[in-house]
Amino acid sequence: MLEEWLGPKAAALEARGLTRRLRPRAAGDRLIDLAGNDYLGLARDTRVIEAAAEALRVWGTGATASRLVTGTTALHEELESELAAYVGQPAGLVFSSGYLANLGVVTALGGPGTLLISDEHIHASLVDACRLSRSRVEVVPHNDVDAVEKLLAERNEPHALVMTESVFSVLSDEAPLTALAATAAAHNAVLLVDEAHGLGVTGHGHGSVHALGLAGLDHVIVTMTLSKSLASQGGVVLGPTVLREHLVNRARPFIYDTGLNPAACAAALAALGVLQAEPDRPAAIHAAAARLADACEVPRSRGAVVSVPMPGPRETVQAAELCLRNGVRVGSFRPPSVPDGISRLRLTAHAGLSVEDLDRACAVITDAIGQVS
Repeated sequence: MLEEWLGPKAAALEARGLTRRLRPRAAGDRLIDLAGNDYLGLARDTRVIEAAAEALRVWGTGATASRLVTGTTALHEELESELAAYVGQPAGLVFSSGYLANLGVVTALGGPGTLLISDEHIHASLVDACRLSRSRVEVVPHNDVDAVEKLLAERNEPHALVMTESVFSVLSDEAPLTALAATAAAHNAVLLVDEAHGLGVTGHGHGSVHALGLAGLDHVIVTMTLSKSLASQGGVVLGPTVLREHLVNRARPFIYDTGLNPAACAAALAALGVLQAEPDRPAAIHAAAARLADACEVPRSRGAVVSVPMPGPRETVQAAELCLRNGVRVGSFRPPSVPDGISRLRLTAHAGLSVEDLDRACAVITDAIGQVS
């Protein structure tokens, strides 16, 4: 039954060079990692590891229930408070993943009376949230403020939510946040900014919303993941206190999901502490990203991601395989994971890369691109 159903679908993917396969990562491998999202280089930091281990000893291996039952610990509330203070927001609410944070806030604010305006390049979690929201959804061209303004001006719904990312995850370009925030305010709308790739990277680590003076505005909501710069797992929605209270009561991915395990909370708290104590780490990310971009002859960005266009999906996979054989792990992004349909090598810089690592990585990557192009 399933073979007849799914076999042709798998064959079609294979024919187009779009099949995805799991590749287990060995513990302690010696590869130079330019594929993961450990931007601040803290996933193996002993301070972060010890904080997680202590939380395991104190709280056990899981949250034991949803946050509204017994799944909220002192660590959850401390993390929410500390992270909100760091990024300049009044309050925060932790979810068990960044995906669920986006799903939770959009569906809790959505409905027949809310217009959702989505940048065409937003993350899949926000796309799925739009589909589940029961709202009218309008997708605008990438970073097109005029298109957003037109939709807001012509809407019939009493409420509107504009969704974007501070730094986009594949192309690593930035959203025009100041203009979007002003446009939203002028039309009594709310702006949601996904800072998954901004926290720890832009604004000296505080994120783009904070850097642009938009933090704390009552019409600006921020979502973040704890799994990138903070070297842990989970997600958070940050904004006015009234939003936190609304999500506690209306966000189904919060109400009906087991809470984030306390060890992950402790790890994220420790990573945030390291970032505050060592504020030069974001600058190290930018220096590494610039070195990679220059070597690959692509534009620099303000994010950690370096996006290298490739001729097609097969060439992208081949180049990534060549890099792997020579000790460098890189990302291989193909449709539908690329918003513009162009297959790319996706290189993620991080603060832990040495000069020797970067020299080796640049040589391996440029050689691989030359062989397949």
